[in-house]
Amino acid sequence: MANGTTDKMKSAANKAKGATKEAAGKAADNKKMQADGKKDKLKGKAQEVEGDVKERMKE
Repeated sequence: MANGTTDKMKSAANKAKGATKEAAGKAADNKKMQADGKKDKLKGKAQEVEGDVKERMKE
């Protein structure tokens, strides 16, 4: 199981990947790529929350 810091790093990577995919999808008028980008950004947000929870549980 990853610790809170690892989850937050993965979160940042997924958010960046999602933003890139979403922007590329908009530029190419590709709805599937836009949706995939939004999905990756949401995954990143979920990982961020998971990291926050793990860090709070340590306290």
